[in-house]
Amino acid sequence: QVQLVESGGGLVQAGGSLRLSCTASGRTFSNYAMAWFRQAPGKEREFVAFISRNGGNTRYVDSVKGRFTISRDNAKNTVYLQMNSLKPEDTAVYYCAAKYTYGSGSSYFNQYDYWGQGTQVTVSS
Repeated sequence: QVQLVESGGGLVQAGGSLRLSCTASGRTFSNYAMAWFRQAPGKEREFVAFISRNGGNTRYVDSVKGRFTISRDNAKNTVYLQMNSLKPEDTAVYYCAAKYTYGSGSSYFNQYDYWGQGTQVTVSS
């Protein structure tokens, strides 16, 4: 069992920045690819970014490329999402997820084994 706890959400004006953190406990963090998803009201959960076990491979949804950066610190059991140049359409609950794998991550939410409780990000115009 892996427990994931997100933090760092909040209210920010358009153009601002936030850094989300997700700290894991319970199993060997470096055995898991990690990802961030988000869900806006009335919409389906959307892939945002993933990072491989050792951090060497990342992928982003097109809408956040060049603005968001996913990273991880395996010594701290933590994955981050640095979000810059935020837009109102980035408003959502952001979830981190863990996928046990010998390979890379995935953009499909049903391939992840564990989820955090979510953290709200609100971007005002």
